Amino acid sequence: MLNSAFGPKRPMTASNAALALILAFGIACTGLGPLRAAEPAPDFTLRTKAADISVSLDAAIKADPLLAINCLAEGKHYAEKQNAEAEAARRSDPKLFSNGGYTFERKYVTASIVGPYISIVRTDYENTGGAHPNTYIDTILWDNSAKKRISIRPFFKDTANGSPAMRAMVRGVISSLNAEKKKRGIDDSNIGIDWYKGIEPDLLKIGPVTLTPSIKPDKSAGLTFHYAPYAVGPYAEGTFEAFVPWQDLQPYLSPEGAAIFGGERLADAKNR
Repeated sequence: MLNSAFGPKRPMTASNAALALILAFGIACTGLGPLRAAEPAPDFTLRTKAADISVSLDAAIKADPLLAINCLAEGKHYAEKQNAEAEAARRSDPKLFSNGGYTFERKYVTASIVGPYISIVRTDYENTGGAHPNTYIDTILWDNSAKKRISIRPFFKDTANGSPAMRAMVRGVISSLNAEKKKRGIDDSNIGIDWYKGIEPDLLKIGPVTLTPSIKPDKSAGLTFHYAPYAVGPYAEGTFEAFVPWQDLQPYLSPEGAAIFGGERLADAKNR
């Protein structure tokens, strides 16, 4: 049992103990003292002559020990890979690193919790000395019952490439993106580039996806697709989210999908 000044004693489970060790290691690697409350310390850092790398998990993720361990292990692997590549670049051309190394930041942020499913947006910020920093977005869907990552496949009868469900998703994504661009006053029609060419009826190519929070408890209002700069428009346009309501996908839902989808989008989800 652990003594705590903030609440009653709690048993130290194996998963909690593992998480504590990983988080302690991450904090120790920073080489820094405590930061202000408004600037929480990253959960893992790796700082070398070639790179300054940090990995951060939000509070909701850290509240689930197994999920936190899973994300932090992935984040550590990401940090080590980026550092190895940065070190190879530094050895190849040391002058490029005369003013400091590359910067990499990975953040895991909870997008929604719907029943046993936790949707997470993983954002990578990278500054390697180019014309501007780059941002990359991916998503994670965690099944808290099975304690593992899954895809949205179980929610649909058929998600094969080009299936009716996948084509409906593409139509919904493009319609949502067009509406958002119109809202922002963006007109890409004269650029001569088909920014939606890469959005295909393929789960691996349609874009990173999360379950959208609904006004109904433990329900999802549909799917939100997340696009980094350059994915569906010029870099200056920034990031985009495309919402596809579950009603548009209702004919293609499996029993698992019919059980998890329902209701309208939460107001705060609409305004992000």
